[in-house]
Amino acid sequence: MNIKEYIKIIHNNNPLWFIDEVNHYENQRRIADVLKMKHYLEGKHAIMNRGVEMYNNRPYESRKVMLQYAKLIANLETSYLLKNPVTIVGKEELSERFKRVYKEGSFNKADYDLLSRLIKFGDSYEYIYIDNGKIKSKVIESENAFPIYNEALEIIAFVEAFEALESDFYIIYYPEKVEKWSNIGGSDLRRIDRYSNVSGLPIHYHNDNELDKVFGKSDLADFLNIIDNMEDLLSKFSDSFYKFHNPIPVVIGQQLKGEGINQNLVGEGLVLDDGSDFKMVSNSVNEKAFETIYKTLKQELLNISSTPAVSLNNTDVSNLSEVSMKLLFTLSDMKASMNERFLRNGFEKRFEIVEKLLDLQGQSIEGQNIHDLDLVFHYARPINEKDVIDNLKSLSEMGAISKETIIDLAPLLQQSSHEELRKINAENSRESNLVVE
Repeated sequence: MNIKEYIKIIHNNNPLWFIDEVNHYENQRRIADVLKMKHYLEGKHAIMNRGVEMYNNRPYESRKVMLQYAKLIANLETSYLLKNPVTIVGKEELSERFKRVYKEGSFNKADYDLLSRLIKFGDSYEYIYIDNGKIKSKVIESENAFPIYNEALEIIAFVEAFEALESDFYIIYYPEKVEKWSNIGGSDLRRIDRYSNVSGLPIHYHNDNELDKVFGKSDLADFLNIIDNMEDLLSKFSDSFYKFHNPIPVVIGQQLKGEGINQNLVGEGLVLDDGSDFKMVSNSVNEKAFETIYKTLKQELLNISSTPAVSLNNTDVSNLSEVSMKLLFTLSDMKASMNERFLRNGFEKRFEIVEKLLDLQGQSIEGQNIHDLDLVFHYARPINEKDVIDNLKSLSEMGAISKETIIDLAPLLQQSSHEELRKINAENSRESNLVVE
């Protein structure tokens, strides 16, 4: 089923079919989940709904301890995979051309934004286009994105809906064209722009979802309830701690005459009848029970989110070997490999679009295609750089590795292997000329 058949069957050829598509229940439910997650990341947690209580016949403002672990963990997960930019490897001329496209179009920044949204909301979207001769990437906000799939789970169109300047805007991506509709100026909804679509439909990145083959699921949803319980525990324990500073005075024996106990009594004593007693009664605080529950919740938070304890200063890392350090980051490596797989699925489509746009610009490279390229992700795991360099040196002495690969893998070098080799060859040429002279 293509988009024309979809509009005919589902929307009865309604010219404003995209409005009904956006307002469809399933789409609105999905967008509501995205907005709910955004509000949570901005600080609207369940603990903030605690109201005012009555204590000692007075209003008491309950403590609201908020823990922004969700945002921290999402940032750590994103940075672990993409702190270091992705490296494009392959045949020299083709890889250098794609690296230039990446640099001119700020694709490395787009990669970070795409992964960040993928982790937080389960889905992210990218549209590749040409702007003044440069190939660029537009990251579409998750709450504005409405991809349309047919019965074969193939994307056939895409709607981007948002509000700006007190008006509604709809950008409809068809396979062959893009239309922009709006009611800006207080008029009825009308088409305000239209142009050819040479790069195809936006790319939909998503992770695994057991209940949906098309849309993903937020990674944060797996452990938000744990954070809510940690906040609840800390807030209520803080309340009890402050309340215990006001113990109840208890007099045993004859009741005190007159004004009773002076609330400002400091440095004076009480005179009681024989056999009477006075004491301040308060409940005992079981800090060990609190500590056990809180530590258990925090450890489960780290386990479920695949966050190494060392990242949140939750373990001692002194005198650890590199092998032990790698073991600490095993879960992070596994999670990063999954995120890498989700990104690669979209990057393959991105490369196809970029190759197509290069062909349109007359910049294609004869005899080479995107299958000659690959992407190398550099995880942000702590490493012993000296050991890595020594291993590369040993492989080089064995003749088991090329200089180009050594430069790509060397942790101290940031430039591309081709650029670095060019500089090395230039220096060798200058030194040769000096020796001859």
